[in-house]
Amino acid sequence: MRLLVTGGCGFIGSNFIRYVLEHYDPENITNVDLLTYAGSLNTTSDLAHRFRDRYEFIRADIADRKRMDEILSAHSYFGLINFAAESHVDRSIISPADFTHSNVVGTTVLLDAARRHGVKRFLQVSTDEVYGSNDAPVSEKAVLNPSSPYSASKAAGDLLALSYHKTYGQDIVITRSSNNFGPFQYPEKLIPLMILRALANQPLPVYGDGLYMRDWLYVEDHCSAVFDVLMNGVSGSIYNVASGSEHKNIDVVKMILGHLKRSEDLITYVKDRPAHDRRYSLDSSKLRNEIGWKPLHNFESTLLRTVDWYRVNEPWWRSVVGADRASAG
Repeated sequence: MRLLVTGGCGFIGSNFIRYVLEHYDPENITNVDLLTYAGSLNTTSDLAHRFRDRYEFIRADIADRKRMDEILSAHSYFGLINFAAESHVDRSIISPADFTHSNVVGTTVLLDAARRHGVKRFLQVSTDEVYGSNDAPVSEKAVLNPSSPYSASKAAGDLLALSYHKTYGQDIVITRSSNNFGPFQYPEKLIPLMILRALANQPLPVYGDGLYMRDWLYVEDHCSAVFDVLMNGVSGSIYNVASGSEHKNIDVVKMILGHLKRSEDLITYVKDRPAHDRRYSLDSSKLRNEIGWKPLHNFESTLLRTVDWYRVNEPWWRSVVGADRASAG
């Protein structure tokens, strides 16, 4: 079984490749990544050494039609797993066109190339943010109600993928996960940003009143769900992926400060972002009942493990963002 993973030098994509190579025996995994700000070869350097016979890296833009045709014509792939995406909400507010390029145009190019070159299954990795804010856990049948250019671009990618299933009979599955955390996450997202700020005894910027609620999913649990859906999901189906462990942002920040023995006086409330969704909550019973997936990790213990990972892996995060960028947050 040969797999093509796009965005494999980013946070979730690199963890997925590592998870599959460590737990299964694919013939080969091809990692395609453009190496933008959030993707780094330092994130996958161990893969190149440990799995050199079963892993290859190709630098390319998923929106480059000619390049994607070249890559997909080189081998016969069982699955294409699309992690490649611009994913930071704040950046999408500043520069929405970049998100359309990657998340809409790029997804379309991949869908076309996968169909032309006979890829058996296309798995689109998406987000709970496509549903917008909700007061109770939502199922895959919920109406899409994105609030930011980021979530709107991901919703568009999902709809395109489903349209290819309906129009061309292409084998498509979609996963929509809650907030991920764990090692190798680029330090602009909440948990790694707060960790690095706390380590440096710098102010921790918290949006609004800090009471925004998120379901927190350890990245390895997400990776196991994606692989399970790749192998056992029903074509044309969507699967929500969530831990069921919801926490307010401010409580997560306080847990990080407590573990690092830093004062809560470092917390600084800042102006809220536009259209900030109050709560994301997913019903993942379809995935659990149909495929038998369940999360194996506890939020509190893996959060503390993640804090410790950043504490001892300073060379990695400094190489990725640079000392000045990390200090500025």
